[in-house]
Order: sequence, then structure tokens, then C-alpha cells
Amino acid sequence: MSKFWSYLKTSSFRNTLFLAIVTVTVVVLIAFFSLSYYTRHGTGIPVPALKGTNIDQAIKTLEEQGFEYQVDSTYITDQPPGTVIEQDPDAGTNVKEGRVIYLTIVTTQAPMVAMPDLSQNNFREAIATLANYGLKLGDTSYRSDIARDRVLEVRIGGRIISPGTKIPKGSYLDLILGDGAGASEVEIPDLINQDLDAARFAIKGAGLALGTITYEGTITDSSNVIVVSQMPMRTDSTSKTSIGTRINVTVSQGTALPQEEPQPNDEQN
Repeated sequence: MSKFWSYLKTSSFRNTLFLAIVTVTVVVLIAFFSLSYYTRHGTGIPVPALKGTNIDQAIKTLEEQGFEYQVDSTYITDQPPGTVIEQDPDAGTNVKEGRVIYLTIVTTQAPMVAMPDLSQNNFREAIATLANYGLKLGDTSYRSDIARDRVLEVRIGGRIISPGTKIPKGSYLDLILGDGAGASEVEIPDLINQDLDAARFAIKGAGLALGTITYEGTITDSSNVIVVSQMPMRTDSTSKTSIGTRINVTVSQGTALPQEEPQPNDEQN
């Protein structure tokens, strides 16, 4: 062990150690400068700004500056077809000559998408669904239906579009919605031989209004009267009237007759 420590103190060891350090330093410097020269570190040309330009002009610029390029496309309705909307690397980045520049442009033809089923959607749900499919809202109109803002029909240019139909992405769709008022016409209830309270209930349930009540004959008990005529009344030629129509009734003293229940034979027939 003492011989080892003695050797470390000799000039031979010091010369060997110095030579090793110099050799390693020289090798590292040669490798560093050689790599920098090979890769041209710190040199290059800036990538031109191509966003917003037409693809033909962008390609011409890249070729003039010695770049390669690859082009991808996407569809955007509010951008002119052929416009560069993305580039990689970004404008101003220093790269070597011959570097591939990746461009994304707006395609000239809209892709086709399947028309979604909006029949059970309300207006807000329909708007969200259209956005998910890349479609847009055109005009809206209303039609009589019991459900408020429910989608009844979808049209393009006046033509009804069925679910699953292929249409261009970005198309404007017209929606026909329910107005919540129900049908414009309702069935006229048959009030004859009903007591006045039952008649009121039937009129209200049909979406109509009770009009004038005319009392016929001697009335001794106003709580015990029956309908003997009504206007308008249900006939073979007239079975419906506009919603909200006032029904005038004439009542007289009496008790409503019980409704006849269907006989088993009648049901079978």
C-alpha cells in the first residue's frame, strides 16, 4: 500500500494523468466541433409565414426557399377553399434547408354526413346535435302541436330531410317546431243528456269554452238540470271546431240518464 502512495507522488504518474486529461479534452472538443459542423448548429433559414395564404402561393414560396412540404385538408364553412389555416413548424422558426413543412388547408368540397334524428329533440337539443354533426341552423317556423319547441320536421330548401340522409357538412337546416297549442281543431263533444257540471267538464277538457246557458221551461232546482241542445253540435258532416270555440247550451229540469254499457255480443261483433 505504501508503494502505491509513493507512485502517486512520482513525476511519471503526474505526466500520465496530465496526458490523459489533455487527450480526453481534445477528443471532446473535436467531437463537439465536428457535430456542430455536420448539423450546422446555429445556422438555418426562417420558416415563412403561410397562414391565410392560398395553397398555390404557399407551395411556390416553399419551393423558392428550398423547403419540402406535405399538405393535409379539413373543411371549414367560413374559410375560402384552398386557404392555409395551419403550418408546422411555426413561422419564423429557424430550420435547415430542405426541411418538410406541414400545411393544413381548407378543402374545396364538403364531406357528407348522415342527417341526425331530431324527431324527439326540443329546440336546444337540436341545436347542440346539429353543431356536433357540423351542421347549421337555418330558418325556424312553428306549426300547431301539443309539444312546445319540439322538432316536427327538418327541411333543406323546402325539402323534408329524413334521418340518415347524406347531406354536405355545413348545410343550413330549417326546423319546423311545435307551438305548444295543440291541434287547431278539436272534436266537438256530445253534451246532450248530460248534467250541467258534466257538460262544463267535457267542454273544458276538449279545449273549448262554455258560452251562453239558456234555461228552458220551469226550473225549480238549478243544480239538477240536463243539456237538451247545444250549438255548435256534433253532426255527421261536422265533427270538429276551432280550439277555444264557445259552446252555447240549453238546459231543462231533469236528471241525466245513465249511459248504456255495451253488451257482450256487441263487443264481439
